[in-house]
Amino acid sequence: MILFPAIDILEGRAVRLFKGDKSRVTDYGDPLGFAEKWADEGAEWLHVVDLSGAFSGESGIDSEISEIKKRVGVKIQSGGGLRTLDDIARRLDAGADRVVIGTMAVAHPDDFALAVYRWGEKIVAGIDAKDGFFAVKGWTETTPVRADEFGRKCRRMGLGYALFTDISKDGAMQGVNIPETVRMQEETGLKVIASGGVSSLEDIAGLKARGVYGAVLGRSIYDGAVRLKDAFRTAKD
Repeated sequence: MILFPAIDILEGRAVRLFKGDKSRVTDYGDPLGFAEKWADEGAEWLHVVDLSGAFSGESGIDSEISEIKKRVGVKIQSGGGLRTLDDIARRLDAGADRVVIGTMAVAHPDDFALAVYRWGEKIVAGIDAKDGFFAVKGWTETTPVRADEFGRKCRRMGLGYALFTDISKDGAMQGVNIPETVRMQEETGLKVIASGGVSSLEDIAGLKARGVYGAVLGRSIYDGAVRLKDAFRTAKD
């Protein structure tokens, strides 16, 4: 099981939001410092999100991606603010190994299909669910599309990976929604990365036991509820 320490960037700072609410933000400091910290503790992947871009629709962390890649050399999965093919190209050119696409899939489905065709396994479906429905634009809008239906569509298009977030759990330290995460993976055939609510080693063990591909670690490692080295050990054991 692969673990992805998260670095969510809002206005140049590493932050965590409570259930995606940008008015309920905790500022942790320098994103580059955390990239080095998580890499030193054994991270092979980082999950780097442009929260400013997710809300505004304007991608703006390419320089941070480049600097992280230069300093620590780990693999980077990145999302937020990727609404056009040019946005995706710039993020990949900056050093991202995979990009997470959500809003674009609904707003510009033809471009999304072209992105999948052009970049293949470098595209990860961002499936953000609010009460079972696909949410977009930094989770500020909920579509009439069911999240699992979108996941099945992505698999038919040839995608292999999905980042699945239960918005009600994100940043709340209430535990990950294991049943829905497992259901998303089983019903879509995608390799699912759980995001939102992973708050303990038990959550990681539970996801691993059910065959979930990966998990993003956010507030739990920033606040010290989970030691990253212990998390990696749990994911591998």
